[in-house]
Amino acid sequence: MWLYNLLLALAAPLIRIAACRSRKLRLWVDGRRDLFERMRAAIPADARIVWIHAASLGEFEQGRPIIEAIRRTAPEYRILLTFFSPSGYEIRKNYAGADYIFYLPLDTRRNVRRFLDIARPEIALFVKYEFWFNLLRELRRRRVRTFVVSAIFRRGDIFFRPYGGMWRQALETFETLFVQNDESKRLLAELGFDNAIATGDTRFDRVAEIARSARRIELVERFRGEAPLFVAGSTWGPDEELLIPLMNANPAIRFVVAPHEMDEARIARLLAAVEGGGIRYTQCDERTSFADKRLLVLDTVGILSSVYAYATWSYIGGGFGVGIHNTLEAATFGLPIAFGPNYRKFKEACDLVTLGAAASVATADELQAWFAPLRDDPAALDRAGRAAKEYTCRHQGATEVITRTILHRA
Repeated sequence: MWLYNLLLALAAPLIRIAACRSRKLRLWVDGRRDLFERMRAAIPADARIVWIHAASLGEFEQGRPIIEAIRRTAPEYRILLTFFSPSGYEIRKNYAGADYIFYLPLDTRRNVRRFLDIARPEIALFVKYEFWFNLLRELRRRRVRTFVVSAIFRRGDIFFRPYGGMWRQALETFETLFVQNDESKRLLAELGFDNAIATGDTRFDRVAEIARSARRIELVERFRGEAPLFVAGSTWGPDEELLIPLMNANPAIRFVVAPHEMDEARIARLLAAVEGGGIRYTQCDERTSFADKRLLVLDTVGILSSVYAYATWSYIGGGFGVGIHNTLEAATFGLPIAFGPNYRKFKEACDLVTLGAAASVATADELQAWFAPLRDDPAALDRAGRAAKEYTCRHQGATEVITRTILHRA
């Protein structure tokens, strides 16, 4: 533990130095400036707090159904939401479902005590992971009811290694561990934790709500017109290199590409490489004509999930990096899905491949080979789409079990 605290002490000044050259780190530092004063001014001393912590945006989307269920069923509580990463906080800092939204301070013992003295949570929920040792130890000491939700454990994780004692001790903080699958439950039982419940992944509940509340986007309707639409979400450079030949080989189809990051050079390359012309979403208005456009670059945030409602096929980016992004948002609309080769640590992606609803591709030729039958054979398209939709429907319900358990509601 002393080494952990030493590394934290060294990390703080290094992060501040690095922030001079990194916008993301600068947001990380600036967002924590005067944190405790701002928390003290915002949170009343008599508020009953349920605190939900999400590392970043993806974890927030997993926690969001629980936040909204607590809001509906237990209005006596105020909801404190924290993020570790700017990519979550900066996008959701105005989220109306939480009463107070802040960054989580660095996990020093002093910071942890100050944070909990102000927040005074009755219930603490950690989404999926983020096992901060000082924070969990202090929650344990204060006897705060603490849970982890939508967690997933694998045999190779540090908890199951001979030197993972400190990590195993951290798990003792949790009253219940809500895990995504039976394998996680079995692994925890091997360590002596019999307080795990396999509820599944709350993201299935979230994407079901997304499908129900998808909004009309008139601009996308006009762009699509009478043509079928292919939507590629959260793409990176290697993904786009596969998509460009596909776009050029299918002139009768309209394409929407939503880059994961707004890299101006990549956006310019996309627009220049597509035969037939393209345009950026932020450059369009009600007077824009799409008659000669085949590509719409979605250079904005917050609408991709609704755009899937207009699509016939989809591609999810990230599979040439550390891993693919959210496949379930596309699957819930009954779309066949393609993605890059790095997908095997994502259970839902593996399941969708097994069911024939998705495919992994590594080259432009493989992407075209996957796409052609789904373009030309309505029966094949229907089978893949139905498999995707039915899969998301079968796995809903985790939010209700988790909420009922933590609130002791019958």
